[in-house]
Amino acid sequence: MTDNSYARPGAQVHFGVFFQGVNHTTIWSDPSSGSQIDFETFRRVALTAERGLFDAFFLGEGLRLREQEGKILDLDIVGRPDAITQLAALAGITRHIGLVATQNTTYNEPADLARRLSGLDLLSGGRAGWNAVTTDNAWTGENFRRGGFLDHADRYERAGQFLDTARAIWDAWVDGAVATSTDAPSWSTPDGVREVSRRTSQFDVTITPTLPRSAQGHPVIFQAGDSPAGRDFAAAHTDVIFSRHGTHFDEALAFAEDIRARLRRAGRPEDDVKILPGTQIVLAENASEVEEKVRWVLEGQYTGQTALSLVGQVWGRDLSDRDPDGPLPEFDPVPAPISVTRGAARDGKDPLAIAREWRALAEAQNLSLRQVAIATTQRSGFAGTPGQVADELTRWVRSGATDGFNISPYLVPTGLDEIVDLLVPELQERGSYRTEYEGSTLREHLGLRPALSRRELPPRQAVG
Repeated sequence: MTDNSYARPGAQVHFGVFFQGVNHTTIWSDPSSGSQIDFETFRRVALTAERGLFDAFFLGEGLRLREQEGKILDLDIVGRPDAITQLAALAGITRHIGLVATQNTTYNEPADLARRLSGLDLLSGGRAGWNAVTTDNAWTGENFRRGGFLDHADRYERAGQFLDTARAIWDAWVDGAVATSTDAPSWSTPDGVREVSRRTSQFDVTITPTLPRSAQGHPVIFQAGDSPAGRDFAAAHTDVIFSRHGTHFDEALAFAEDIRARLRRAGRPEDDVKILPGTQIVLAENASEVEEKVRWVLEGQYTGQTALSLVGQVWGRDLSDRDPDGPLPEFDPVPAPISVTRGAARDGKDPLAIAREWRALAEAQNLSLRQVAIATTQRSGFAGTPGQVADELTRWVRSGATDGFNISPYLVPTGLDEIVDLLVPELQERGSYRTEYEGSTLREHLGLRPALSRRELPPRQAVG
């Protein structure tokens, strides 16, 4: 058990919603599920989240369709609209909720992306956020002119230079540059904007930015890296971390304490970065119904085809011709590495060892291949009655393990309704959730300080 010295008795829970597209955690085949690309689905989710007083609506990014055995994996992400385009459309029909776009620092350029994010920030009245992600694999890079040009060790170096350049572009317009009255002699002052010039190992940029800052100054910067380098990057550069520690309290608290230590070493206040782990929430109105609801969700997520695909990653071969309700393969896995196009299902483990473990489990509990896939998956998130889950989320936030949660609904667009209608009122009764929006910008919703480049920070601590 981690010792906790960061209790916050009055802290409130922050919510974001993560629209990630089709994947095996989204029950896309349910009759109540909507299209993954039609605007109506995005509209419904965003408006439901805003009705529930969520901080942000967050879109993932897919720069290349995932594959298996050289073919498009139709069980996973197939089609995803451009995030900034989609969020700009949502800006016109929402008033408060933040709009966060995942954008890659490896396959974009600062002058172009900073301008597009600035445009979203201005159009939304200061509600834009940028989830800055990195990648170095040549498989994704094949869709771009330079291909997989970036060495793994350089991805955070480029990302840091990218963010520094973007912030310089956003800061190029001085305060008070734009006229606030029609009586002013000109729309902007003659010296209202400065040229930005950056020469680094990754960029050669000279630009006079075309857009002034929004009401929140800069788009809010999000980041999801969990490696030591990723954590250092977050402590040095970002406003919000999307962590993967949204299920086990001790792990979440240890992660939060590590981030606070890194923030202190970076010369920032230890509460300067908000932590919003990704999570799934399953609610049942009665405690006796929770287990059945969880089973229904898992069986919807792990269809026969999905189970064959996931087990096939471990075995290193196509198992689509097998019966998912039959036994595990009688032959052993292929020990060779699997393609990066489908992720690291083995997570660095020996596939033969995984097979032995799974076969022992199947024999002991008389499980089919699909049942083994369900039984061995890492459970994500929270399940219970609205009151039980509200108590647990409040405990997490007030203990300093997190500042809130980025929720991935298992159904879209309807999956968020029960959270807004049942869970949010329970949190409000406990005084651990807002009853109205108190500001107009995403930075205000999250309780963030001004952007890093807009304030003085104390010197970094020496690392002992």
